[in-house]
Amino acid sequence: MITVEAIASGSKGNCYLVSDGKTDILIDAGVSISEIRTALCFRLNAISGCLISHNHQDHCKAVRDLITQGVDIYASGGTLDELGITNYRAHPVFMKEFYIGSWKIKPFDIQHDASEPLGFYMKSMETGESLLYFTDTFYLKYKFPEITYIMAECNYNKATMEENIGNGTLHSELAARIVKSHMSLENLLDMLRASDLSKLRRVYLLHMSNDNCNEAQAKEAVQKLTGVEVTVC
Repeated sequence: MITVEAIASGSKGNCYLVSDGKTDILIDAGVSISEIRTALCFRLNAISGCLISHNHQDHCKAVRDLITQGVDIYASGGTLDELGITNYRAHPVFMKEFYIGSWKIKPFDIQHDASEPLGFYMKSMETGESLLYFTDTFYLKYKFPEITYIMAECNYNKATMEENIGNGTLHSELAARIVKSHMSLENLLDMLRASDLSKLRRVYLLHMSNDNCNEAQAKEAVQKLTGVEVTVC
């Protein structure tokens, strides 16, 4: 069975440990290396690789430190160029299928204000299960077969955001930027309705805004639609 552990999630940092019982992978590394080490009980050598979605610091802060510690990094060429990384442990993988241990990984392009940002569709050769990961995108233009686990951004919901704009706690220009680069609850629900959920077991909601999203409402809505357990990270 695939397991997911959120080391950090949100605008201050994003980092997740994903395992199929045979191969452990980090997805994003937007916190300090010391936080990652602590979360892993100082077993950094157990990590077979780290997938980086894009070059913003809340997703890639520890990349150089991970490379120094012997962890291979997988990201788009655009992301690696923006970070100025040319180390032999840094692998450009834009839209190219590749393997890390028992995982077959297919990167796909997402919609965000970064250089070649990626999401990842992952299939475990160990368990036969699949995992879909996407964050920092306002929609997905692809459909994926027989998803078992979904790790999905749910950054804001429209009603809460509009309320915050109205009372002055959220500037309209920032709101406009969020709408064009992050996933709303409403867009997530539309994506789920259009997806093959026949084998879905669990949904993880990521990168949720403390101010612009109603956590209980989001969890209830996704749970009602999918009929599976929902975890807010």
